[in-house]
Amino acid sequence: MDSTLPAVAEELLKEIKKAFQETSHGRDMFSFRLKFIFGPSAVPALDLVDQRSVTLVKSPSGRTAYQVLGSSGKLYTCYSSCHFCTCPAFGFAVLQKSESLLCKHILAVYLSQAMGACQELTVSEEQLTSILLAEEEEEG
Repeated sequence: MDSTLPAVAEELLKEIKKAFQETSHGRDMFSFRLKFIFGPSAVPALDLVDQRSVTLVKSPSGRTAYQVLGSSGKLYTCYSSCHFCTCPAFGFAVLQKSESLLCKHILAVYLSQAMGACQELTVSEEQLTSILLAEEEEEG
């Protein structure tokens, strides 16, 4: 993870990762802190992780993106390198209103990375390009 999240959020995610690497559990131990830092998106993000809704999509060249199957059944593309999600909540609550650090989808990406619960899918360069362009066409 890079350092564009507030330091306290970065530190919490590192602690969660360490706890899961050492003991393979720790969700309950961090629930309160997650709720305190990330607010109402914490519990839905944990639910997405539990449902294994996060997939790392990677191509042979090393390009990556994450796809998160939202609770509504819609697939959202997330970019952890720049803390961005294609969902409407990210655009509204995070970018426009600054009410939250992250939406539940991008938080689920970070949590699934920390907990080792991220699925992986290798696709061709063309398939990854199609995934990325499909998001742009939906927005436009």
